Amino acid sequence: MLQKLKVLTFIIIYTMVLKPVFATDIPIIVISPSQKAQSKSTVGTSVTVFDEVKIGKSNDFFLGDVLENDTPSLNSFQTGGHGSTSGIQLRGLPKRYSTVFIDGVKQSDPSSVSNDFDFSHILKNQISRVEILHGNQTSVYGSGAIGGAINIVTKKGKPGFQKDVSYNTASNKTHNLALSMSGANDKNDFYIGLERFITAGISAMKTNDEKDDYRNNSLLANYGYKFNDKLKLENSFRFTDGYLQYDTKGNVTNVRKDSDEQQQNELSASASLIYKPNKRFTNRLIYSKYNIKRIYNTYDHGQDSYYGYRNSLNYFGNYNIDLDSSVVFGLDTEFDEVDYNEDDLKNTLRKEGFQTNSVYVDYQKRVNNNLYATLGGRLDEHSLSGKENSQRATLAYLFDDKLTKLKSSYGTGFRFPSLYEAYYVWGASTAVRSGLKAETSKGFDAGFEKQFPDLGLNIDLTYFNTKYFNALEGWEDNDNGNSATMNTTSTTKSQGFEFISKWNTSKKLNFDFNYTYSSTFDGAEHNNPKVLASYTNSQMVRVPRHLFNLSTNYIFPDENLNLTLRTKISSKMRDYGTALEPSDGSFDDVKLNSYMVNDLSLNYNLWDTYNVFFDVNNILDKKYYTALGYNQMDRAINFGIKRSY
Repeated sequence: MLQKLKVLTFIIIYTMVLKPVFATDIPIIVISPSQKAQSKSTVGTSVTVFDEVKIGKSNDFFLGDVLENDTPSLNSFQTGGHGSTSGIQLRGLPKRYSTVFIDGVKQSDPSSVSNDFDFSHILKNQISRVEILHGNQTSVYGSGAIGGAINIVTKKGKPGFQKDVSYNTASNKTHNLALSMSGANDKNDFYIGLERFITAGISAMKTNDEKDDYRNNSLLANYGYKFNDKLKLENSFRFTDGYLQYDTKGNVTNVRKDSDEQQQNELSASASLIYKPNKRFTNRLIYSKYNIKRIYNTYDHGQDSYYGYRNSLNYFGNYNIDLDSSVVFGLDTEFDEVDYNEDDLKNTLRKEGFQTNSVYVDYQKRVNNNLYATLGGRLDEHSLSGKENSQRATLAYLFDDKLTKLKSSYGTGFRFPSLYEAYYVWGASTAVRSGLKAETSKGFDAGFEKQFPDLGLNIDLTYFNTKYFNALEGWEDNDNGNSATMNTTSTTKSQGFEFISKWNTSKKLNFDFNYTYSSTFDGAEHNNPKVLASYTNSQMVRVPRHLFNLSTNYIFPDENLNLTLRTKISSKMRDYGTALEPSDGSFDDVKLNSYMVNDLSLNYNLWDTYNVFFDVNNILDKKYYTALGYNQMDRAINFGIKRSY
């Protein structure tokens, strides 16, 4: 409690003891909350937006790093350097409870253990916009969107003809080259982008010094054709080819250098037909495909291959009833399939698949000049786990001055079992498998947003509380004595608050600050939090209780040179023990130490044509861990140049 009071006191002082400067921001338009364009000021859901300008200003190589530095209640972890497994966790929940879309195509990996998504292979130069929805979004985005949803939009052609070139070179023999050309006219628009990233890497594990090479080749192509004012065709294609040398944990007596390799190909594509018979009614029919192939050459049993496939057909409709009300509705059909080929399990693994059919509706209403409301629901039918439904309601009250907003949302949700959980946990019996049900959830948040034009300050403070039930965990299958996935009679909790502020002290100096307090309890592993002496062994894994991010930007007098200092502070976290840590081989849970990391960036605008930048990441060469036993990047230098013409 004392810590909470200290933090709240700091926030009050921060928002009150400031000097005046200038005016309000331009209104932000968002798409994700209900899949239709609306002003962010009328949305009851907490939304974090990264536009093309903001993404372009970042000198990070990967999109996950861009998001991590400026998103409240977003925690990330990585098992080593570039290309190693990474995860994004929203509001203190594991990464399987955040649903990711790129150009409307669902990106979760059907061949992964929990049907989640690995952020480690998304380079940022081809990305135009990201909208992160915080809180339960299952009624709009389906299974798994309990902690939130992340919508990523790639670049499209703009009027005229453009060419872009960007090149970076950095520590550890790192090189990144991005090329693109794009354009548009009255009928056509197109974008083609190529990006290649290579690095000698770092050693992922602290038990050896062998560097882990990584390379990434990405291709993006978007094309749109406008038949007439009512009908348009949009196509999107994205392909990533990745190669990684990675480290795995040996046992206590075998701490060795690793020679394991991973090859990964990822493809997503969509074709959309958009029909607008009039200004009120929009129809969109979308066919999308997502394929992923992961091949591991491992030291212990040869080559393992994992193939995941998803085909989806979606109809989306939006009808504007009048100026004050509209309805969004849709139908989804999704088929997921997985094929495992592990050398030591060839005789037991086979192709398996699920089909999910869904229907949803979302009604939006401006109740009066100040109050905006949303009410929605969704019904899903899963081929193994049966039917589940979810609902949501949001309210946003915008005061007459348009500078203050109260917001709140409540939603229920669910997550269906993954194919791995149902079929590949040591061969569960048919009886146990048929009894698997979806995890269910409920979540609530409430907050306020306030602009102080005379101070150049915007603040956003939100309280959140999320619970999910009947977690899917590995337990003994009494029918055959093997381990199997079963629903537990558990309740897992995450609550806290997220604070965001943007303070422009002048045209030269500005600060972006966010802080998240997360109090979590992993009910799937522990029955009673009151029995435990401390939060170790009960907090969600790899979720810090306190997380701070501060970005300080200074523009020099000639306005061509600017400096940015980024500071991240994380408190201690819980992680699972291993045979190596604790050293007694007990596998008891451990604490990861708190850390503070600073990054410095200099950007210079040369002749209004080139942007030259120089970064020093992890200035103090801090040794820290976001996953037990896996190194994070040491001090590294990054230099590059960008040009658009």
